[in-house]
Amino acid sequence: MTDVDTASMTAWVAPRYGGGEVLRAETVPRPTPGDREVLVRVRAASLCSGDLHLLNGTPYLLRLGFGLRRPKRPMIGQNSAGEVVAVGGSVARFRVGDRVFGEVPSGGFAEYVGADERSFAAVPAALSMEDAAAIPDSGMTALQGLRDIGKVGPGQRVLINGASGGVGSFAVQIAKVLGAHVTAVCGTRHIDMVREIGADAVIDYTADDFTRSHVPYDVIFDLAGNRKLREIRRVLAVDGVFISSAAAPGNNWFGPIRWLGHVALTDLFARQTLKALLMRPAAADLEYLAGLAVDGKVRPVIERRFPLSDTALAIAAFEQGHASGKTVLIA
Repeated sequence: MTDVDTASMTAWVAPRYGGGEVLRAETVPRPTPGDREVLVRVRAASLCSGDLHLLNGTPYLLRLGFGLRRPKRPMIGQNSAGEVVAVGGSVARFRVGDRVFGEVPSGGFAEYVGADERSFAAVPAALSMEDAAAIPDSGMTALQGLRDIGKVGPGQRVLINGASGGVGSFAVQIAKVLGAHVTAVCGTRHIDMVREIGADAVIDYTADDFTRSHVPYDVIFDLAGNRKLREIRRVLAVDGVFISSAAAPGNNWFGPIRWLGHVALTDLFARQTLKALLMRPAAADLEYLAGLAVDGKVRPVIERRFPLSDTALAIAAFEQGHASGKTVLIA
């Protein structure tokens, strides 16, 4: 393993479940990379919905694996970008000084984060740390939903419900890269933004109901979870694909499990394809998305920037919802 100072560092810690108010900036030991791990000096990070679920411990079923009364992993943060400062003995993909970004299990909102080398991809020289940090969770979710489940191709009509958020803003652009005609569903204040990033048509959900449209869509990517499945199927082509993200409706005990079960059961008896999306981090997908960003085909939409020292404030703002794109923390 490459030598590195074993000094302490500052990290954002949640000693108990709750919202942004429970977070504390604490001095903790700096991670020591394992045999196949890298240690990264964090330069930027971004928030995702998974951070909120792990922070507040909902749905409660999550606590069976992450701690019944308090988080087993109190250091939060899953999306980070920075420079490698130490590597384990068997690490082959990175060297000290490399710029990397990726999704880690936890601890990304800190001065340093350590994780398996497979969690990261290289940050191209033309890509900023802020943009790189905004990509992982949201970009991979959008990519895997549209490319892998939706099989989106040229000329298809794709509707994205919840197009202005972190995943949605990537989904609009990735669907265009794949050659689709994109209809974005969002609120009034986000209309200009989704048009700017490439939406061919925009439906303002405060004024119109997309499930009353007379246009059949080949793929519907649902990131809002605010409509009943039978309503959505009215505007899905007879051989179309419906993709549901983790933002589906639910309660504090079981979250979206009931909804996802309904989707899976309906899929068994429908000609249409109805699938739930569980994103799986992949370095190859990170590399592909970084390439799209460098080529100008995808632009991470960042609405809010906070210093890493204001992580608690950033979480509080993120909890309010209805953001345009991503919230980024800058070290």
